Amino acid sequence: MKGADAIVRCLEAEKVTTVFGYPGVAICPFYNSILESDIQRVLIRTEQNAAHAASGMARMTNRPGVCAVTSGPGATNVITGVATAHADSIPLIVITGQVNSELIGRDVFQEADITGAVESFVKYSYLVKRVEDIPRVFKEAFHIANTGRKGPVLIDIPIDVQNAELKDFSYPKEVNLRTYKPTVKGNVPQIRRVAMALEVSLKPIICAGGGVLLADAAQELREFAEKYNIPVVSTMMGIGAMPTEHPLYYGMVGNNGKPYANKAMNESDLLLMIGARVADRAVSQPDLITQNKTLVHIDVDPAEIGKNAGATIPLVGDVKSILQDFMGMPFGGSHRQWVDRLSFYRQTMAPKRNPNPDYVDPAAFITRLSEKMQEDGVYVADVGQNQIWSCGYHIVRKGRFMTTGGMGTMGYSIPAAIGAKLAAPEKQVIAVCGDGSFQMSMMELATMCQHHIPVKIVVLTNQVLGMVREYQHFNYSDHYSMIDLTGNPDLSKLSAAYDIPYLRLETMEKCEEILDEFLKEDKSMILECLIDPMDLVVC
Repeated sequence: MKGADAIVRCLEAEKVTTVFGYPGVAICPFYNSILESDIQRVLIRTEQNAAHAASGMARMTNRPGVCAVTSGPGATNVITGVATAHADSIPLIVITGQVNSELIGRDVFQEADITGAVESFVKYSYLVKRVEDIPRVFKEAFHIANTGRKGPVLIDIPIDVQNAELKDFSYPKEVNLRTYKPTVKGNVPQIRRVAMALEVSLKPIICAGGGVLLADAAQELREFAEKYNIPVVSTMMGIGAMPTEHPLYYGMVGNNGKPYANKAMNESDLLLMIGARVADRAVSQPDLITQNKTLVHIDVDPAEIGKNAGATIPLVGDVKSILQDFMGMPFGGSHRQWVDRLSFYRQTMAPKRNPNPDYVDPAAFITRLSEKMQEDGVYVADVGQNQIWSCGYHIVRKGRFMTTGGMGTMGYSIPAAIGAKLAAPEKQVIAVCGDGSFQMSMMELATMCQHHIPVKIVVLTNQVLGMVREYQHFNYSDHYSMIDLTGNPDLSKLSAAYDIPYLRLETMEKCEEILDEFLKEDKSMILECLIDPMDLVVC
């Protein structure tokens, strides 16, 4: 077989069902060989979105998503999607074609040093120089991407290696990398220290990060919180680790989080940061969370512990394994007074909004959309004001909330929703974006149509880059620059061009009937909601 055939065999061995990508000469041998496979090929309209779509699939399956693009501009275009996955710890396998091996370094047509370019955005990268290395490289890549702190791995394969003959294909059964041994089991003495701290704590709180979901540990977290009656807050990436309306859940923390969630974390005497990086969006002043409290930081990545805030008790390991260990520890305490105090905060510190009745209230709309969605539906938020409103007002029941928190990449929601829908075709999948972020990925409407992927899209239209306008409002005294989106397309005509049904909501008056129409069938549809350009993100 040829090297390209071997690549396909490797993907089949890893039970890959879908490859997102965009072809070019340097990756054509692979795309020719994959025609003989049952692996689905999804032609994305720009390479960045191939990585986003693979990310959406990875987050639904807890397995690496796969995308494949050509050399040069194909490879450089995919970098933003790779960086987004890296910041959010999403496992990806990114395959890039490369020019002939003997031409590397000569600045030939469509040559780019992609392994060098992505060095700071991947867990690891490979430049395959021998066709015999393909099985080993792919086995290692899938292992690295989906173990420890998950993330993207890039495999760059010259076209001559793809075309070279491989006499004997044998896919490795095991991986044994001497320098890569991620810790799974938590240190027993450290686990006991945490148990002792919990035993004497009067005001403990859990801050759940995206690592809880990546470790598939949401159920363990809920059982742990319920057994020991410990309140929970979350980072943006941790939304969904607890159901939104769970009595022990107090919302998202951070600059755009719930005020009572921040107050709860500040007043606690024991803070368990679980699968969270203590990054600036969640904790703007890391020193404050170490004052007058015990900080327990639990993460699979030892490099994150102590990076932004010094932990009293560091604990390295897989979140799921550690939470299972906690469930067997003999510590008690009802924390009833503490929980009652936080519930009082939640009732009395709820933010007050004063929406303009001449427009759709995004907060009320998102809440109503959530209530009408299927309870296991998938809600994919983009970046901007729509993201903050979504974080504050979407109600997670048994479904998933997905967004990009680390890199904050506009245009994420539609391709990620495509990947999520292909991973779970039985689930309702809705992408919510602003009119700015929509235009960064609206070309993927063609992908939805071509491959019959029924994703529903909500566009919150306010004719401005809302988050930047709000920042300039507060920090530049309404001296606005480069935020006017005049020239937006007519979405009714754009929808018609793709033969996608279109709905428009101008005020909250007809919200109920429009949402019923929007959600009644599992088919692609675009719902445009007109938002007051001067509305602020109050959550």
